[in-house]
Amino acid sequence: MKTVPFVTFLRSRCVMNDVATCPTAVARLFSASVVKELAEKGKSPTAARLFRESGLLPFLDPDLNLSQTYQSAFDFLKARQHRHEYVYKAAITRRVLLGIHNLATASMLTEFGAGRSRSDVVVLNGTASAYEIKSERDSLTRLSNQVDDYLKVFASVNIIAGQNHVKAILKCVPAEVGVLTLTNKFSISPEREAVDAPERTCPSAIFEVMNLREIEIALRAEGIETPSVPNTQMYSALKVQFEQLTSEVAHKRMVETLKRTRSQISLQSLLSNVPSSMHSATLSTKLRKRDHSRYIEAFGVPLSVVLSWA
Repeated sequence: MKTVPFVTFLRSRCVMNDVATCPTAVARLFSASVVKELAEKGKSPTAARLFRESGLLPFLDPDLNLSQTYQSAFDFLKARQHRHEYVYKAAITRRVLLGIHNLATASMLTEFGAGRSRSDVVVLNGTASAYEIKSERDSLTRLSNQVDDYLKVFASVNIIAGQNHVKAILKCVPAEVGVLTLTNKFSISPEREAVDAPERTCPSAIFEVMNLREIEIALRAEGIETPSVPNTQMYSALKVQFEQLTSEVAHKRMVETLKRTRSQISLQSLLSNVPSSMHSATLSTKLRKRDHSRYIEAFGVPLSVVLSWA
């Protein structure tokens, strides 16, 4: 049994049933909970259930392994009418992190807090670039506040959005914010380039996105030693020191420090052994080194066996 093009699947299945449930179930296959189950147990009852709920099974060969099945599921999810936030994250991972850069020189952070907001993706290389995703189904209600928060922390801020949002976004965000779209060929197309401006970031806002150990590392790089104060006073003392840095220096030290403390170079081998559709999910989930081989092996299991995990 061969896989059927997913345009055919859409017309023959989703139109007859609840269209919204199909992409939702498929998107959840790429969630952290499924990744953790595969890594920790070598199987995922959640994935087995989601495959059944997705409606994809009549169009998938049960002899396909999990890696091939995930690629088919991802191809379905890439269709414009199904696009989910994960597809955009996967595009940034493939086209920016692993396309322009690599894990030896750059790191990717997901759901990274900045002020009252959480940036969907942050890529750290020579600078810090934030990416806020506004898929075809998302609302733009919170966008202005999110952008305000990101501009205080990241030198480069980008909105990657569905084509239906582009005109509105171009009108409502500052000219220094980049606006990107995802093409039908799964490439990232710039509608407007972002301006890289570390001088407009705010040291006090940058301070809040790092933990105290990272703050100490950043300050030592500037020749500033950790203050000798009780632990109860350490936060305030470090904040006073960090806020004395210029915006450019604070941003530079944040990038250097986070690239060091949150490096993903150890995952290079793991990524080369899992399907590309899972690269973003893998990088976004904290996995133990001892679970890597189990995670890799799970993708070689036939779909017929995967379904028995439920």
